[in-house]
Amino acid sequence: MKTVRGRTDHVVVVGAGLSGLSAALHLLGSGRRVTVVERDALPGGRAGRLTRGGYRIDTGPTVLTMPELADEAFHAVGESLHDRVELIPLHPAYRAAFADGTALDVHTDADAMTQAVESFAGPDAAAGYLRLRDWLHRLYRAQMKHFIDTNFDSPLQLLTPDLARLAALGGFGRLDPQIGRFIRDERLRRVFSFQSLYAGVPPARALAAYAVIAYMDTIAGVYFPRGGMHALPQAMADAAEAAGAEFLYGHAVTRLERSGHRVTAAITEDARIPCDAVVLTADLPAAYRLLGRTPRRSAPLRHAPSAVIVHAGTDRTWPQLAHHTISFGAAWHETFDDITRRGSLMADPSLLITRPTATDPSLAPPGKHLHYILAPCPNTDIGPSPEQWADLGPQYRADILDALERRGLDGLASSIEEQCLVTPADWTAQGHGAGSPFSAAHTFAQTGPFRPRNLVRGTDNVVLAGCGTTPGVGVPTVLLSGKLAAARITGCPPRTRSAQSARDYTKGAPS
Repeated sequence: MKTVRGRTDHVVVVGAGLSGLSAALHLLGSGRRVTVVERDALPGGRAGRLTRGGYRIDTGPTVLTMPELADEAFHAVGESLHDRVELIPLHPAYRAAFADGTALDVHTDADAMTQAVESFAGPDAAAGYLRLRDWLHRLYRAQMKHFIDTNFDSPLQLLTPDLARLAALGGFGRLDPQIGRFIRDERLRRVFSFQSLYAGVPPARALAAYAVIAYMDTIAGVYFPRGGMHALPQAMADAAEAAGAEFLYGHAVTRLERSGHRVTAAITEDARIPCDAVVLTADLPAAYRLLGRTPRRSAPLRHAPSAVIVHAGTDRTWPQLAHHTISFGAAWHETFDDITRRGSLMADPSLLITRPTATDPSLAPPGKHLHYILAPCPNTDIGPSPEQWADLGPQYRADILDALERRGLDGLASSIEEQCLVTPADWTAQGHGAGSPFSAAHTFAQTGPFRPRNLVRGTDNVVLAGCGTTPGVGVPTVLLSGKLAAARITGCPPRTRSAQSARDYTKGAPS
């Protein structure tokens, strides 16, 4: 593994998002002095917090899986996630609602899910689900060590026995046909393939290897931190500060001071912070601007789709909503073509509705409710420009609410007391390439050793972290990216806990 050369005693981490906080904790555990510089007034990055009218709104990811990866970061400084955050297992993990009026509760427990699938689609589907579950387990084991939790210096690193195992499992085929080997019911296939959208590729074109995201969502368990998703980065920041990290909030790094091939200081409007090494967690375009160069690629970087989000504080809720509900439209395949090829908004939208107050009512005033509605949409490379979203955003918000009212959420629009609309224009203003919070898509040419590296040629002591670099998009992988960035600086693998089940990191989880 290539590492940062020279002195690395004092590391500046630019950005207090999940990747930066993970890097900071692992660096502190290896004896480095760490300064975290964050442009916002609080930690979290994309996993931020907005408070309006007594509603505490998570501005970023709403799904937490594989909490053991967060616990590794706490463990690096002698702490545990369990002591800092109360994690609540979600049962069901999701509720899937379909255009034909049917619905399925998606459980991570094998017995509960087998019974649910049999009631929903019959005994053959239940048997297929069990075979699929076994395949997902084996797919995850084949990928985790050598394809996900690893720093790539060369594609030759792929040449391990796990590569042969992954190929034998069909990991280099297409996702949708591989899921179809086990499950014929199209509604069920959606439950185990919609996750590829997180990776920026439709199921019909995504590598089957990305079914590993379905493993995380439908087998490993889905959790919610009491106090909201922002409780996780806040706890990580608190642990890092307790371990000696210095945090500078409200400071945006405007440039990096260099001496030859080394960065010697991070510069903000108010401060010069000397350093021996830097972990840079800004999205790739912003990171490359600070570095003064963009690595050459054989093809331009392709970004994942974006998203429109409606945060709604309401005076009522609807009993058919679980904590997470996926409302599928009838036009499934056309939806992916709309947002990844045609650059148009979904005519028949499939939506993620998260109701965090179903699990933690304290996130809203007494008797009130929070709803987070996410609608995938084209990024600004192929869809409407940031300027067009000024007029398009409010209209599309109305269209989304109308669609949900037609699907049974009567009176949704009139129930809203507080709201916040987020569009690709807002993601662009925050520095995200192509107006997408999901960064670089996980095409084959942007996966594994072909993904933008976390070491950049021409700069000897800067390491990248975040969803644009290794290993990729999503809370678990972003946490890993911080750990991998720290390893580039310390020159040794970070300390990790021995394998144990995710429920060991929860309070009150069922045995």
